[in-house]
Amino acid sequence: MVSNGRLPPSGRVERPQQAVHRTIDAVWRIESPRLIAGLARIVRDIGVAEDLAQDALVAALEKWPKDGIPERPGAWLMATAKNRAIDQLRHRTLAARKHEDLGRTIEERRQGAVDELDAAIDDDIGDDLLRLMFTACHPVLSTEARVALTLRLLGGLTTDEIARAFLVSEPTVAQRIVRAKKTLADQRIPFEVPRGDARGSRLGSVLEVLYLIFNEGYLATAGDDLTRPGLCEDALRLGRTLAELAPAEPEVHGLVALMEIQASRLRARIGPSGEAVLLPDQNRALWDRLLIRRGLAALERAARLGGGRGSYVLQAEIAACHARAAAPSDTDWARIASLYGELARLSPSPVVELNRAVAVGMASGPAAGLELVEALAVEPSLAGYHLLPAVRGDLLARLGRHDEARADFERAAGLTKNAREKRLLLERAANPTSR
Repeated sequence: MVSNGRLPPSGRVERPQQAVHRTIDAVWRIESPRLIAGLARIVRDIGVAEDLAQDALVAALEKWPKDGIPERPGAWLMATAKNRAIDQLRHRTLAARKHEDLGRTIEERRQGAVDELDAAIDDDIGDDLLRLMFTACHPVLSTEARVALTLRLLGGLTTDEIARAFLVSEPTVAQRIVRAKKTLADQRIPFEVPRGDARGSRLGSVLEVLYLIFNEGYLATAGDDLTRPGLCEDALRLGRTLAELAPAEPEVHGLVALMEIQASRLRARIGPSGEAVLLPDQNRALWDRLLIRRGLAALERAARLGGGRGSYVLQAEIAACHARAAAPSDTDWARIASLYGELARLSPSPVVELNRAVAVGMASGPAAGLELVEALAVEPSLAGYHLLPAVRGDLLARLGRHDEARADFERAAGLTKNAREKRLLLERAANPTSR
């Protein structure tokens, strides 16, 4: 049982029932991915599996406040959901065999279903989680649907939490999730980890979704907050889980390394008044050294696997250059520029070229960087990208062309939807010589 008078983070005295509900919420956040994964392998339908898991949660909300928290809450939820699944299988058998002698046949089929379900749930839970990741991130779904479904099924987030994180309406997120589950069911997407060449392309989809979630947490695309650390934590947790489930995939470890190192800077990216703090101005004493060590270890793990450097490994190596620099002046910008060049050859992208321009501007001077940026000015995909004029403004300011820099900073401020970034860019416009 949960003791009386426990103080929640707010400091208010918490009633026993509130404490139980908070515990249930924490247990659900941890156990729901395993629960849904174990059920989905046998019922072969993610929507049905989630419904069964939700039924178990409702039962917990009814029973635990009266009977107390079970010693093994995760096992209790699994057993309850399993019983619900068995009941469903029994009803399906009855419907399918209603014109036959049901007495003996139903019991035999029911027992077979029970044995199959027990085998599925007792099987290596890691395999089931991996199947759930690949299914939730299936390319047949839109990117937005994959993100929402992954956060719902594997992140344990509610529809409201996902909506608030991405600044969209709750009905929009709910609709995405419902449609995603229907699409998976209608197209009979198998609940499995793909093999051969298909695995590589599908793994890329999984990694893309995790990195999208992380990036939205690292720099929110809109709203009043510069960052949303909770999303970074969710992406990191899922990435670490994936790294244990797929230990022989270098790009998985590369993505984990990248997220660990980037997350290490979260505290330093925001000033005392919530203002954005650029990388050169950050207090590096605030960087989380544990996350940096974890990131560098993941990068080494990827290197030991060999097989060439993929895009996430290259990005992690770039992040590691910053992490290893005790001061901004210690940054190996020449190596960073070289790594961006390698990344551009591997995964050509105007955004990668823009980042390479920044690195070249630091390694070889602002004029060299500006030359690369000017070549990107006609790129249609960057027409509304606020960082293009922001980078150009910075390079122009360093060249002493302050009026041009001011105009670019103002243009960048008009393009961003993030209030904190807008404020920083307007400050740069007011004083182009500052950083």
